[in-house]
Amino acid sequence: MTPQYAIQSVLSQYIGFSGRASRSEYWIWWGFMVVVFVAIGALALLFGSTGSIVAGLVGLVFFLPNLAVMVRRLHDIGRSGFWLLLVFIPFIGGLIIFVFMLLDSQSEPNKWGPPPYGSTYGPRTP
Repeated sequence: MTPQYAIQSVLSQYIGFSGRASRSEYWIWWGFMVVVFVAIGALALLFGSTGSIVAGLVGLVFFLPNLAVMVRRLHDIGRSGFWLLLVFIPFIGGLIIFVFMLLDSQSEPNKWGPPPYGSTYGPRTP
């Protein structure tokens, strides 16, 4: 999966919580988010409080796509999106979700759909 396709896929499903997201789609999206926030942090250093306001607004804009891609990633490993509530367990919850995000896709279709493009078992073309 190309980075351009992964980012386009997440943004096209802005609040799409149904379906599945491959491991590569998820991690490419998070890499993109790191780059965006590092750039915004650099701008915040240059422009002071205005940059901080921009960072907060960008965080709000990307909150739902981040949540949606995490839920779709959980669907890809055969878990309900409600497993994301584990992040509210101090220390261990976030670690469990991190491990879930590292797991490989289920090879067969599950109740959320067939294996997605970009997974080991999904179609080779988008």
